[in-house]
Amino acid sequence: MNHQPIRGLGLSPAADPVLARLRQAGLVEVIDQAGEAGASLRCHWRESSAFVVVGACGAVVRLIAPLLSDKALDPAVVVVDPQGRYAVPVLGGHGAGAEALSQRIAALLGGEAVLTGACAASGRLPLDSFGAAWGWKRGQGDWSGLMKSMGQGQRLRLRQESGSRLWRQSPAALRLDPIDIDRSEAAPELVISHRLGEGLRWHPPSLWLGLGCERNTSLSLLERAVDHCLQAHGLAAEAVAGLATAERKADEPALLALAERRGWPLRCFAANELARVDVPNPSAVVERELGTASVAEAAARLAAGAEAQLLVEKRIERSEPGEQGAATVAVALCASQQAPHQGALNLVGSGPGSLDLLTPDARRALAEATVWVGYGLYLDLLEPLRRPDQVRLDGVLTQEKERCRQALELAAQGLNVALVSSGDSGIYGMAGLALELWMELPVDGQPSFQVHPGISALQLAAARAGAPLMHDFCTISLSDRLTPWPTIEARLQGAARGDFVVALYNPRSQGRQWQLERARELLLEGRPASTPVALARQLGRAEEEVRLSSLGELPIEEVDMLTLVLVGNSSTRVQQGRMVTPRGYPGAVLA
Repeated sequence: MNHQPIRGLGLSPAADPVLARLRQAGLVEVIDQAGEAGASLRCHWRESSAFVVVGACGAVVRLIAPLLSDKALDPAVVVVDPQGRYAVPVLGGHGAGAEALSQRIAALLGGEAVLTGACAASGRLPLDSFGAAWGWKRGQGDWSGLMKSMGQGQRLRLRQESGSRLWRQSPAALRLDPIDIDRSEAAPELVISHRLGEGLRWHPPSLWLGLGCERNTSLSLLERAVDHCLQAHGLAAEAVAGLATAERKADEPALLALAERRGWPLRCFAANELARVDVPNPSAVVERELGTASVAEAAARLAAGAEAQLLVEKRIERSEPGEQGAATVAVALCASQQAPHQGALNLVGSGPGSLDLLTPDARRALAEATVWVGYGLYLDLLEPLRRPDQVRLDGVLTQEKERCRQALELAAQGLNVALVSSGDSGIYGMAGLALELWMELPVDGQPSFQVHPGISALQLAAARAGAPLMHDFCTISLSDRLTPWPTIEARLQGAARGDFVVALYNPRSQGRQWQLERARELLLEGRPASTPVALARQLGRAEEEVRLSSLGELPIEEVDMLTLVLVGNSSTRVQQGRMVTPRGYPGAVLA
C-alpha cells in the first residue's frame, strides 16, 4: 500500500525552527526549502496526504487556489504562524484530517488550533471523519449530504452491527442523540458494520481471516480464495483486521505477499494454541501434519479475541491452470473489534496538577488519544483539554491493575489510549504495571507502548522550596500496601547511613498513622534534628502550600497523603527562606 507523506513548507527562513520541531516530532516527514513552497505544492499536490505551511494564511490561500479540484481528493492543508502560536486548517478539515493534524501540531507547539468548521464550533461529531479515530475505514457515498442534513438539526438514523460502541460516550456523540434501528427497519443514513450494503458506512476492524494452505501455494490462489469468501458473504474488505495462520506457515511466501499487498498484518499461532480451540470442521489429516486439527477456523477465532464468533466456516479453494497448491479460508467476527497492530497505549504523566506544568510531549499524547483512562481526580485536572469527540473513562483510586487492563484491552482493539497518572507515570505511577501486563501479551498481539514523562511532585517540591536536590537524593514511599514494612525500614536506614536527601511519598493516611514518626526516628540516626524539611501539599493546584520545618520538629499531625515530605541531608541549610543543599560536602573542591 502506498504511503502518502505529510510535507512541511516554509514561506521564509523564519519558518525553519517550527518546521524542525515538527519534523523531530514526526508530524511532518519531508521539509522543502524555504522559498520553494509554490513549486512543491504544484509538484506534490496529488502524492501528499497533507501540507503544513509555516507562513501567512493569505499567501497560502493564493498558492493553493489554482490546485483545488475535488473535496474528496485534495490533501489537507494546515497553516502555522512562524511563532507556532496558531495552527489553522484551511483545507480538508474533516475528510483529509486537517483539523486533527492542527490539534496535534498545537499540542506539540503549545499553541492553539483555530477550528472554524461547523462541527468544531458546535461540538458535534463529524460523521464523515470521526471513525478514523476509532480505527475504522470509511466507505463511499455522499458524506457531504449527510453532514448538511445533520447540520440542519435532523436526527441520525443509525445501525451499528460491529465495532466498539464506546464512541457513543463522547460528549459530541451524546449531542448527536442517534435513532438506533435494526435490519428489519427502513434504511439508515449511517451504518457501522463489517458488511457491505446500503447507507453510508464505517467499517471497524472486526473481521479476522484464518488461512491454511499447502506449501508453496500460489499467491493468485490465495487472493482468489479471500476475495470469493468475502464476496460470497457480503463482507467488506475494509473491515478485515488481518490474517491468521499456524506458526508452521509463518514463512509461506504467498501468505507473506498477500499480507504485504493488502496491508493486513499476519498473526501466527502455535499448534498447541490452535488445538485448544473448538471448531466445527476438524481435520485428522491436518492434525497428523501440523499437530492441530484446525488452522483456518482456529486461527481466525484466536486472532478475533475473546467471545469471537466463527462467521464463515472454512472454504476450500483449489488451484486453477498455472497455479499450485490449495487453501482454506475461514472468517471470525470480533465481539467488538480487534486490531492490536494499529492500537497504542500511551502512559501519560499529567504532572502535579496545573496545566501549565504539563509537558508538551504529554499534551500531544492527550490530544492524539481517542480514549482517556485514569483516576477521576487526575482526569478532572486535565478536563479543560478534552475535546468533545474524546471519551473519558474514570477509575477508582485503588484499582490500578483493573485500569491498566482496561486501557490495554482498548489499545488492543486498535484505539489510541492515554492511561493517565499524576506526576510522572514512571515514578510510583502506572507505567511499570502497564508494561508488565503488556509484556504478557504475544508479541504479534501487542499494541504500541510509550511512556510520556511528566513533572513529578519531587521536582516541583524542590523547585518551590529552593534547591534541595543539588546532591545525591532518593525517594521512598512509606506505603506498605505493596512493599513490606521491614523492606521500607531497611531503605530508610540505608538513606540515613548514606546521608541522602530523602523525598518521602505517601507519608501518612487515615489508615497509616505511625509510619512517618518511625521514618523520622530512623533518619535522625544519621543527621541532626535541625535538618531542614520541606512539606509540600497539593502541589500545582489552587490549594498549594509549601512550608519549611526541621526533622526534629516535624509537624506529623499536619501531614497527609497529599503531602510530599522532603528531608535534607547533613549539609542542607535554610537561608533567606530557601532550602539549599550544597553541590559538595565541606572540604570538597568544586572544579
